Amino acid sequence: MSFLVDPVSVPGLQPLPVGTEAPEFRLHDQNNEVVTLSSFRGSKAVLLVFYPWAFTSICTGELGAIRNRIDEFANDAVQVLTVSIDSSFAHKIFAQRDELNFPLLADFWPHGEVAQAYGVFNTDAGVSNRGTFLIDRDGIIRFSEANEIGVGRDPERWLAEIAALTSGVAG
Repeated sequence: MSFLVDPVSVPGLQPLPVGTEAPEFRLHDQNNEVVTLSSFRGSKAVLLVFYPWAFTSICTGELGAIRNRIDEFANDAVQVLTVSIDSSFAHKIFAQRDELNFPLLADFWPHGEVAQAYGVFNTDAGVSNRGTFLIDRDGIIRFSEANEIGVGRDPERWLAEIAALTSGVAG
């Protein structure tokens, strides 16, 4: 597994690197239920996907790719959690409109606190950049990537990283 970000080519992005313990968080999902990272410790890996805003084209495409293959992203070995600065109320409408049946977490208040902890908060825009972290069952980051707001990611890469981690090849 590798740390994909070249800080020279993506100014200002300093996502947490592979091997770092993932910061704990407590956020509300689209149903206003509390979700914590620690609730998965010891039982599942977590694919943590930060995105800037609900209802935008790149975000809709990335989350739609997860929805279309949800059994590969959320199963007995792994849980997908997505995070943006939108409120739980906005996430509820987004989830209903796009049939997103996985947790959409609100990093709403304190504004962007979790994105900041993971090093993917864009202070100029006031939202998270596109950060993705695969966290193993022990809470250690095993995959880390970050893109600027307007640069989409490849969900196929996430599936390859999940497969490597859950097959025992990595982590």
